[in-house]
Amino acid sequence: MSSSPANVTLAPDPRLPLLVVGLGAALLLLPLPWNPWPTLVVVLFGLFLLIQTASLRLEFEERALIVWQNGRELRRFPYDQWLAWRLFAPWLPGLFYFRETKSIHFLPILFSPGELREQLESRLGTLEQPEKDSKP
Repeated sequence: MSSSPANVTLAPDPRLPLLVVGLGAALLLLPLPWNPWPTLVVVLFGLFLLIQTASLRLEFEERALIVWQNGRELRRFPYDQWLAWRLFAPWLPGLFYFRETKSIHFLPILFSPGELREQLESRLGTLEQPEKDSKP
């Protein structure tokens, strides 16, 4: 009798949105044309990401990755449709890429990157795409 892994909901990680807000605020120190507009745009994007961090949850269940927003299911991604996944710059955290049979997705990592990698490896295995070798 095989046991299936329990459902796991990833913890939020506000590092990326806070980094974007900080970079936007730092733009005030630079002599950029049209100041303060670049700062305003970048800070507003960071605040948008911070709101998403507070409202979105990723849940790994037995057969699919589920995206929740404020307790409402937004989308379900069945594992049997996945072709590849990859984490770009998870130390920031950065960007999460995955490809299904009919679509490609890029998502900012607004969750614990360690937990994300752990769940991807345990539920999907080695679908992570390696870096391209620069040799001809």
